[in-house]
Amino acid sequence: MYKVNDYVVYKKDVCKIREIKKNQMNGKDYYILSPIDDQSLIIGIPIDNKIDYLKSVMTKKEAYDLINKIPNIEPLKNIDDRYIEKSYKELLLSGTHEDLIKIIKTTYLRNNDRLKNNRKISEKDSNYFKQAEKYLYNEISVSLNMTFDETKAYIIKKVQELIK
Repeated sequence: MYKVNDYVVYKKDVCKIREIKKNQMNGKDYYILSPIDDQSLIIGIPIDNKIDYLKSVMTKKEAYDLINKIPNIEPLKNIDDRYIEKSYKELLLSGTHEDLIKIIKTTYLRNNDRLKNNRKISEKDSNYFKQAEKYLYNEISVSLNMTFDETKAYIIKKVQELIK
């Protein structure tokens, strides 16, 4: 059972538990959550929730281990533009950190290739890139006690060191 002020992942968003409250209608205890990037949003989840929408944030060790694995995680390859969005959606739904990294790498490489060829970047790729970054970096930032921007800079620096 989680406590007030614990950080958890609800679906894909990192949230802080603001309080534990009894629902007057059904008598059940609920976690009252707020996403870390939108404190105005309030989410109520029954403590006895049987669906796995709620999980613990990765530990500091898991975050460092994941960052060290990033150079070995391959982007998607040879995917027809007509099917790329389907692939991104499947990766987002999988819920794994490795799949978020695949999205980030794939979208970055595709947009970078477009820019090199004097083409406009893909809005679809940019949107999935931002979504995957948000989910991944928010969780890692909580684990490493950094801001989103510090986390992003740290990961980029660390990956560059690892691939040299």
